[in-house]
Amino acid sequence: MTISLIVHGGAWEIPDAEVAEHREGVERGIAAGWAVLEAGGSALDAVEAAVRVLEDAPIFDAGTGSVLNSDGNIEMDAAIMDGQTLRSGGVAAISRIKNPISLARHVLDSDVVLLVGQGAERFAEGVGIPRCQAEELIVERERIRWAKIKASGARTQDAFMGQPHDTVGAVALDQHGNIAAATSTGGTPNKMPGRVGDSPLIGAGLYADNQTGGGSSTGWGESIIKVLLAKTATDAIDRFGDPMIAARHAVDLLHRRVGGYGGIILLGSDGTPGLAFNTPRMAYGYRVQGGETVVGIDPVV
Repeated sequence: MTISLIVHGGAWEIPDAEVAEHREGVERGIAAGWAVLEAGGSALDAVEAAVRVLEDAPIFDAGTGSVLNSDGNIEMDAAIMDGQTLRSGGVAAISRIKNPISLARHVLDSDVVLLVGQGAERFAEGVGIPRCQAEELIVERERIRWAKIKASGARTQDAFMGQPHDTVGAVALDQHGNIAAATSTGGTPNKMPGRVGDSPLIGAGLYADNQTGGGSSTGWGESIIKVLLAKTATDAIDRFGDPMIAARHAVDLLHRRVGGYGGIILLGSDGTPGLAFNTPRMAYGYRVQGGETVVGIDPVV
């Protein structure tokens, strides 16, 4: 069975000055996930490893570097899904966990699917994941951005394209033919406290099924939820037989039905990659066994 991995670092109007750092972050994420797959590890382990690296890269809106809500605090969401069993685990509105995707992985192994807020952080203690101080995850770039937004009085939706939506995600196919997907985010700048977007929601922010494929979404969460972008895209792989066409179909539907903006990365059940986005840029990269790592940020032609 061919091993394969695809990752993304968010779909939005990524500034020229940040392109190199986005590309470097994606490359590191691919390298981490690929090392797991190449050593015979599981797809679940690979996507967790890839997303942890992206969470640790301050350029992305996930883990360290997450955006601030309207109160000036961090609230992060993440989820992971196993395409063999359809087991999944998610966390939402957490503030003191350095790598939310690893906490989501523990939820996947529990009796529940989604934990939020203080309950999720208490669960972290029980499974041996230490809490950090929320301030450790805040970078100066986001303090400045928050202050500017508050001074302008703008709402989140007033300037979607110009604000970071560097949600991160990964989809992997391992040597046993199993697919897994993972997504992690700090959400939307200046969001309402307690707001949860698509990232931790199965079918919206991610989906994985060995029978069709796997996907991870990024973009305007409220619109992504309405069309269940990840499930729509993975179902379309079965319909069209091509992950690239499936991704384009799903993103077209996102915009046509609800005026949404964002992107999706996909792997078919055979490991064929696909991706699409209707924002000016999306940081992405993929590797398929026997080939080199491909990294991009501008639209695929």
